[in-house]
Amino acid sequence: MGKHKGRAWHSRLLAAALGVTALAAATSVWTAQADTTGGRSSGSVVSPDERDRPVDKVAVDIAHASDRGARGVNITIDDGPDPVWTPQVLRLLKDEGVKATFCMVGTQAQAYPDLVKQVVADGHRLCNHTVSHDTAMDTKPEAYQSQQILDAERMITKASGGVRSQYYRAPGGAFTPYSRQLAASHGMRPLGWNVDTKDFQHPGADTMVATVKREISNGSTVLFHDAGGERSQTLAALREVLPWLKEQGYSFGYPVR
Repeated sequence: MGKHKGRAWHSRLLAAALGVTALAAATSVWTAQADTTGGRSSGSVVSPDERDRPVDKVAVDIAHASDRGARGVNITIDDGPDPVWTPQVLRLLKDEGVKATFCMVGTQAQAYPDLVKQVVADGHRLCNHTVSHDTAMDTKPEAYQSQQILDAERMITKASGGVRSQYYRAPGGAFTPYSRQLAASHGMRPLGWNVDTKDFQHPGADTMVATVKREISNGSTVLFHDAGGERSQTLAALREVLPWLKEQGYSFGYPVR
C-alpha cells in the first residue's frame, strides 16, 4: 500500500509484532500452491514428504503484468485479513466471478486464520506483505528485512493450513535488492502495482473508480485494501469497477511469476 497512510494502524501492527521472531517456528514450511481453478493456481496443502522439495523458481524483478496477457487485470487486496471487510470483499469477488491476490500482513493472518483459509478456499492467491507493514523497511538492516519477510511467511503459511504465498509485496513499495532476492529465493515473486486507487486515503468511491478508468492503460495490477481502516468506499468502488472492466474486454488473472 502507499507510504502516506496514517501512523496509528501501523503502530498497532508494530506492537502486535513484538516477539514474533521468538515465537516463529524454527522450521519453515514452504508449500506450493496447486492448479485448482481453471488452469490457474489457487492453493493446496502439501504433505510432510513434500515439505523439503525445492520451491518454484521465480524472477527477482518486480512483477506488474498479468498471466492473462495484455488485456488481463490483476486485482490485488492489501493489509488484511480483516474480520469486518475481508468477508465482504470475498462475497463481492465471488458474485462477480473474479479471482484476486491477497497481500496479507503476518500479524493479521495469525489473528484470523479462518479468513486466510477462506481466501484460499475461494481460489485466490496469497502474497506476503511482511509481519508489521513497516513502510521504512528499505532503510532497515538486512537482518530486519529477513525477519519481516520470513516470519510473515511462516505466519501466513501456518494460518492457511500449509499454503505458501506466491508473491511478496513490500509495504509502500519499499523494496530493496536484498528483499527481492530473498523473497524470490523462497518462491515469492516481488509484486508491484500500476494503478493505485489510494483507497486508504478515503477519496470517495467515485474518485477511486475514475482513477482505475484513467490509469488502467498504465498496466495490469490494481491496488485495493481490505484492512487498515473503514473500507466501505473500497467495496463500492469494486462493485462498479469489476463490471466495467469486463465491459471493456478485460479478463481477470494473477500476476506473472
